[in-house]
Amino acid sequence: MIDLTTILEAVIALAVAIITAFVIPWVKNKTTAQEREDLLVWVDIAVAAAQQLYHKLDGSERLEYALSMLEEKGFDANDAVVRDAVEAAVLKLHQQMKVPADAG
Repeated sequence: MIDLTTILEAVIALAVAIITAFVIPWVKNKTTAQEREDLLVWVDIAVAAAQQLYHKLDGSERLEYALSMLEEKGFDANDAVVRDAVEAAVLKLHQQMKVPADAG
């Protein structure tokens, strides 16, 4: 059997690099500093809540929960900026979950 761990880690690293290079600057151009801060705080909360409450569900169901929570807070779940922020938060959460407890 082929070990895909290194390939998966490389794909995640590439995705984070792309988000850092393109998505974050694009978000900064589309919103004010306070709007970005509010959005990113609520996105982190929504993604963490979806993971904690619905960890046994598949990703699309957790995504829908996070987006509905953001809609309740006044954000447009159909907005590409909101969806990109959610995807970035999911990647960040997955990376944090991979770090061994004694590494921090």
